[in-house]
Amino acid sequence: MPLFLIFLIIPLIEIWLFMTIGDEIGIGMTFALCVITAVIGSGLVRNQGINTLNKARSSMNQGEMPVQELFDGICIAIAGATLITPGFFTDTIGFMLLLPPFRAWLRHYIKNNTKIFMQSSSSFTPPGNRGRADSNVIEGEFVEIKDTDSQIKPKDDA
Repeated sequence: MPLFLIFLIIPLIEIWLFMTIGDEIGIGMTFALCVITAVIGSGLVRNQGINTLNKARSSMNQGEMPVQELFDGICIAIAGATLITPGFFTDTIGFMLLLPPFRAWLRHYIKNNTKIFMQSSSSFTPPGNRGRADSNVIEGEFVEIKDTDSQIKPKDDA
């Protein structure tokens, strides 16, 4: 039911904002403003997405779980979806999600007010280092030989 209300209320808010802003600045300027926010927003999403991906790789290379970067990546993806959706309300949500202080506040709010726990593990092993954390692991290759004629026979000492 809450999802249904979201899909009902958000378009109604957008329609109301389009009509109100269109009356104030005109239909052409309203349309242009929607296109401009989509273009600017997509550029910001691209830049922040690349930066967040680089930070996540850096954290993983240092053996740390990139919890904050994963949360930021989700926020940036949602921001991208809302910024390409035409409308002023969704654009406002998208631009807010692109602000690092807002994401930090949201992360703190979710951490303190929900039962979702984001935990960092100190024993995280990056994908390229698997097996290196345990010194008892020996990597190697083997070949199975099924030819019975080439079996090693004991030497005769006679």
